[in-house]
Amino acid sequence: MRRRLGAFVRRFDRCIKTKPSRRHLRTYVGGQVSDLPRKSVEPIALEAGVPPRTLQEFLSLHRWDEAAVRRRVQQIVQREHGDPNAIAVVDETGCPKKGQKTAGVQRQSCGASGKIDNCVITVHLGFATKDVHTLVDGDLYLPKDTWHEDRQRCRAAGIPDTVVYRPTWRIALDLIERSRANGLVLRYVVGDEAYGNKPGFRHGVDAMGLTYVVEVPCATRGWRKRPRMVLPGASGDIGRPRTRAALAPEAKPARRVDDWWQRRGPRWQAFHVKDTEKGPVVWEARATRFVPSENHLPGEEGWLIVARHVLTGEVKSFLSNAPTETPIEVLLHVGFSRWSIERDFQDAKGEIGFDHFEVRQYRSLMRHVILSLVSLLFLMRETTRLRGKKPVVECAPGAAGGRDAA
Repeated sequence: MRRRLGAFVRRFDRCIKTKPSRRHLRTYVGGQVSDLPRKSVEPIALEAGVPPRTLQEFLSLHRWDEAAVRRRVQQIVQREHGDPNAIAVVDETGCPKKGQKTAGVQRQSCGASGKIDNCVITVHLGFATKDVHTLVDGDLYLPKDTWHEDRQRCRAAGIPDTVVYRPTWRIALDLIERSRANGLVLRYVVGDEAYGNKPGFRHGVDAMGLTYVVEVPCATRGWRKRPRMVLPGASGDIGRPRTRAALAPEAKPARRVDDWWQRRGPRWQAFHVKDTEKGPVVWEARATRFVPSENHLPGEEGWLIVARHVLTGEVKSFLSNAPTETPIEVLLHVGFSRWSIERDFQDAKGEIGFDHFEVRQYRSLMRHVILSLVSLLFLMRETTRLRGKKPVVECAPGAAGGRDAA
């Protein structure tokens, strides 16, 4: 394993020019994939027999190109694990931290602790196919009031003036754009309600020519048929909504997703979503073409899929911009692939110590995030090799139905 780790890390030599920094790269990644109980700088350095200060300087002061390391990760994923039906999964994760000096830290909703906590939030892009899944990018969420508007505090934490507040969905779009610019081929985009509920996110994904399958709250409103629109003082259908357009007087009001099919509608159909160690996972689903309400006006027509777990009764709702001929089974397989990034977060925190960082400066934090991509990729590759390439997710039944399908 050590020999394989050494060979893997050498693939990043062009990103790190000096021999001392290359040695520190192997030390850091080696420490993250080791069985150390704590994987911050000091225990990693002491285990490797190097002064902790030198490893700290590798993160904060050494001149090496962290953006090139991230780009190299994405190139390896594409060249050796790429798939024309690859799925991009977006989500954020929180790392609880004490104090007020770590870049981006504040009291906010933290998924790791399940409550409002003092934490740092990073937004990530996961890559998933039928054979592999791993994280391929990540960025810091900079809170607006406590950080973005306090540039003196930002400068004290080493945060450049070019790093500003962006909502998590905007960060996710930027991660997708950056990875595609680096050559990563994606077809689908998946996210939970925090992303699916944002029209700007859905429009951004659609503008890239990608197919999204995103969860939305049950309170999402819309129409099964596009309502007629009129301009004030005019009559007749004007087609696509305009700034001053309004619903025609006879148009039915938008209805909540959980109000559909209370009495009638398409029957529930059972779908085998995936296999797990506990057995097959089966959900029932109903689907219809749907026009979501955006600022009380109709948006772009797409798919609405309401799925219900046959055993627990749990209900999930999805919106998708997939073409009308897309099989619903394909959309369900794609939508339920979001579990892969939750597993990636578990592996990142439980196996490589992603949340063990004790650095405060922005540059050191971002370098830790990027080096964790390297470590997680190595872990994924070795796990896949030892598993014998047994699929980690149930393959979606056929590529047909996706956008621009061959």
